[in-house]
Amino acid sequence: MITLLKPPFTYEGAKAKVQKAEDAWNTRDPNVVVQAYSEDSVWRNRHEFFTGRPAIRGFLARKWVKELHYRLKKELWAYTGNRISVRFEYEWQDATSGQWLRTHGNEHWEFDDDGLMHRRDMSANDIAISAGERRIGM
Repeated sequence: MITLLKPPFTYEGAKAKVQKAEDAWNTRDPNVVVQAYSEDSVWRNRHEFFTGRPAIRGFLARKWVKELHYRLKKELWAYTGNRISVRFEYEWQDATSGQWLRTHGNEHWEFDDDGLMHRRDMSANDIAISAGERRIGM
């Protein structure tokens, strides 16, 4: 179970929230990750839009079938009240082609009063890398 930090966020609280998210996502377990989101959480992930824990769980399950050896780093970018913005990068190997990629992006998070994320807005770009260029989780 993910311990929830509740808004309004302090610097220490926001930083801890980002670290907890990084740790959860690096489990690559949709059932762990989904605990941090409200039942009606609204997501934009690149070009996909969906709502609710079942949709989030399904998205993550599909993601980690395709994105092998996934390793993520998140960095607190900004925070205020019930919102946190992060920059991130992660590396993964495409299950179909075997190509290694590094994904760079930004997320904007908005939390409910209980500390569950009820909105996630993510933008990202992928860059092909060689296995020797990996730098996360080596």
